[in-house]
Amino acid sequence: MRIVFLGSPEFALPSLRALLASEHEVAGVVTQPDRPAGRGRAPQPPAAKRLAGEHGLPVLQPERVNADESLAAIGALAPDALVIAAYGQILKQPLLDLPRRGALNVHASLLPRHRGASPVAAAILAGDDVTGVSILEVILALDAGPVLATRELPVGPDDTTGSLSAKLAELGAALLIDVLPAWERGELTAAPQDEALATYAPVIAPVDAVIDWSLPATDVWRRVRAYHPWPVARTDAGGETLRILEAWPLDGGPEVAPGTAIELPEDANVPEGAGFAVRCGDGLLAVVRAQRAGRRELTGAELLRGFRGLLGMRLGRGEG
Repeated sequence: MRIVFLGSPEFALPSLRALLASEHEVAGVVTQPDRPAGRGRAPQPPAAKRLAGEHGLPVLQPERVNADESLAAIGALAPDALVIAAYGQILKQPLLDLPRRGALNVHASLLPRHRGASPVAAAILAGDDVTGVSILEVILALDAGPVLATRELPVGPDDTTGSLSAKLAELGAALLIDVLPAWERGELTAAPQDEALATYAPVIAPVDAVIDWSLPATDVWRRVRAYHPWPVARTDAGGETLRILEAWPLDGGPEVAPGTAIELPEDANVPEGAGFAVRCGDGLLAVVRAQRAGRRELTGAELLRGFRGLLGMRLGRGEG
């Protein structure tokens, strides 16, 4: 098949690489426009654009993929199919009507659970023991098309959105290549999703990562993992922002106000590097790695040694 690939971030790369190594022809790549990034805010290309450039593929970067000029440019590539993996724009019906065979999406959840923009973070936030990938036919509704195939993956206690996304991206790429031949021949029957089981994973905003210490320790721990590597869980510590990069939940603890930084319990079974704990609404959160504003990452133990007055401090909800 002649395929036009739509994808932008790192998650898209395994699927694009798999297509390039397959018997299918990648006619071009549609990705997001370059965006300012880093301290200098210089425009940076999406990951998919860089990979496409390495292979000499035509690249389209429309601000509005459904605009008439975008439709004309994509139509000129004469796709038999569109393959989408974390592209970043909603596709409307005129675009979906362009390919002869249709459009497939590589989605990082077991649909209909966690439809939407942040399915990996949503699985961690929900405490899911298992997540996975789905290959679905794209229709004019958010991640609601019939599903051709799924593949499961356990969620480990150390998984973050970053680590889990990388594993799901590879899993999705392998499943995509497995599905494409039978789908092209019309031998696969897609299963409709059960709307009664649908849940949604909205776009994450930086404010979502501000820690609410009144929550149970397990919930805060999930947020630390879900918001890594972006936007990173954070709290106010004596008027400055403290980013919590890795943590571990503990039961019990002294009856002090939520948000109070305390010594680790003597018998605490915590990961290496943990240096102190923070009282939550229920239980304690041991801080394993953290970062003060404008400084390098430290273990919790290193941070405690260099942060005068940290023990006994009431950490708050500063926006940072």
